[in-house]
Order: sequence, then structure tokens, then C-alpha cells
Amino acid sequence: MASRPSLSALVILALMTVLLSAAASSSSSLCREKRPMMFNFGDSNSDTGGLVAGLGFPVNLPNGRSFFRRSTGRLSDGLLLIDFLCQSLNTSLLSPYLDSLAGTKFTSGANFAIVGSSTLPKYVPFSLNIQVMQFTHFKARTLELVTAGSDHDLITDRGFGDALYMIDIGQNDIADSFAKNLSYVQVVKRIPSITTEIENAIKALYDQGGRNFWVHNTGPLGCLPQKLSLVENEKLDQYGCISSYNDAAKFFNEALRRLCQKMRTEKKDANIVYVDIYSIKYDLIANSTKYGFSSPLMACCGYGGPPYNYNIKVTCGQPGYQVCDEGSRFLSWDGIHYTEAANSIVASKVLSTAYSTPRLNFDFFCSS
Repeated sequence: MASRPSLSALVILALMTVLLSAAASSSSSLCREKRPMMFNFGDSNSDTGGLVAGLGFPVNLPNGRSFFRRSTGRLSDGLLLIDFLCQSLNTSLLSPYLDSLAGTKFTSGANFAIVGSSTLPKYVPFSLNIQVMQFTHFKARTLELVTAGSDHDLITDRGFGDALYMIDIGQNDIADSFAKNLSYVQVVKRIPSITTEIENAIKALYDQGGRNFWVHNTGPLGCLPQKLSLVENEKLDQYGCISSYNDAAKFFNEALRRLCQKMRTEKKDANIVYVDIYSIKYDLIANSTKYGFSSPLMACCGYGGPPYNYNIKVTCGQPGYQVCDEGSRFLSWDGIHYTEAANSIVASKVLSTAYSTPRLNFDFFCSS
């Protein structure tokens, strides 16, 4: 299953490294006066260990093998997109809010994202509104301690106001709708309810003093090896992805883009950046050989071999799994989530601002 990166892929990887390093250098100069603080809300795409901490659910090796050399609860072989974004600011990686043994005072923020999270149904652990409620409690308790003078390193009220609030959710809402055998039309009809919950979350965080928001749209759901292995008799596009799933993702993304645009008009003192993750990830699939990925629709860690190497009964880290050689170039880690190699490219493109509306640098909140 191993594949050797081509010369062009190595050149691209080197360029990505330069871009990430340049972003980190630029960001550190802007953030020197202010400690960058971030609060993240989302699902498994940005969960840095919340599922393990919150429910004790096992996430075993080989997850985490590439960077951490152990499992940290991230569903990847290494760093996630959010980790690379933190590195670009020269700040510590975000610890899960629920991790009591993280050894942190959350002085740079906290991560509320949990594997499997969605916007609906509400009040189900760990839906988006529950994550926002957790943040509200976290902020109130932190400010209590600050007022009591218990620790000068804790985040102040001004710190919460200056922080960046990141939201990356919606993929599970769409995927779960299709999993319930809803038609494309029925799935699309549910999308306004999903974006309403995201709007409610932004408004709630705004009411808590948040003014800087960074909102990711969802990626090409129909290109995930998991979906391709489970769905039959669906029309595939020219790159082998499920057309209806991707069309639903694009419909959601357009609704989310319009929402961000509307809220920028309503909240004139807020910065609300919409980031087109879909275009970045679809480009990786459509031009996979350019980036050195020879099997963009096959999981590195799974079971069953080509074309998808995914079996829902033998998932990555569970007894019987098979994994590609470390250092080989795969886009998909486990059939749902991306490899560190892919995440690094996504991060460099996000940091370029080419996919952001408005085109603010990721470190914009440091200089606000």
C-alpha cells in the first residue's frame, strides 16, 4: 500500500513548509503584544482529544503515530488543521475543555469540539449549543477566579473579548441525514435548520463579548472513503465522489456563506470570516497527483484494501486493522479524516487568505 512521493510532490511539500514557517513568523510579530487566545467549537475535524476526555472512548494507535508518537485522541496520524493554525501563531496547541489531566490553565483558550458532534438535535452531548453552554460556564467560572485574585494567568474579560472564536461543524448533520435514507431533497430541506443553529451559536458568543469569528464550511462529503464504501447505486462524479453528497455539502456551504455575509451586516463591530474548506479539499482530490497523493479515495488506516480500504466493522485502531507504511502519501487517514500530510497542505492554503471572505490574515485578531 505504500507509495513514494514524486519530485513535484516533494517540491510542493517544501513550499508548504516555507509558507507555514512564514505565517508563523508573521503571526508571532503581530501577536507579540497580545497572547493569542482561541476557542474552538466543532466535530472530529478539530477534536484534539475531547471524546476521549469526555466519554473515555478509546482512540488507539496508530492514531497520532506521525507527530505525537502516541494517541492523543485526535483522529489522524498526527496534527489536525487546527493544530497547524495554532502553530502559525507560535502558541500552544488547544487542549480539550473536558480534559481534567491536560496540565493546562487554558491560558491560550480551549477546545470544545467533540467527535460526532452536530448542530441537531439540540441538548444532546455534545451538540453545538451544548458546546456553547460549556463555554459560557467556562468563562463565568474563569472570571470568578480572576475577580477573586486566585491566579493572574487566567483569561480576563478583555482576553475573552479579544479572542478568536472558531466554528467547524455541519458535516455530521448532512452525513446523518443521508444515513437515515433521506432523499437529497429532504436533506437540503434540513439545511436551514442547521445554519440557524450556527447563527444562534455566533449570536450567543457575541452576547458573551466575542467579536472575532472564524467559520469553516464543510468539505466534500461524497469523497470520503467511508461514504463511498457504504453507499451503493449513487452517481459518481469524474473523480469518483458521490455527486448527491457533494451537492448537499455545497448547498450547505452556500447557505453558510450567506449567513456569514448577513451577520457581518448585522454585527458591524464583529469580524466574521468565512473559509472555503470545500474548495481546498476538493482541489486536493481533483489534483491529487500534483500533491503526491496517488490514491485520494483510499484510507491509509482501515481494512479491505483497494479501492477504499474501509470496513465499518474493522476501523482504524480496532482489532484487525491494516495501515499504510509511515511516510507514505495518503490523503485520507481512516476513511473520514485527513492525514497530517494532507492537513498541512490545507493549513497552508487557509493561511494564504485566498479562500477567506473577507481576506483577513489568520492572526488578524492579535492586532485588533
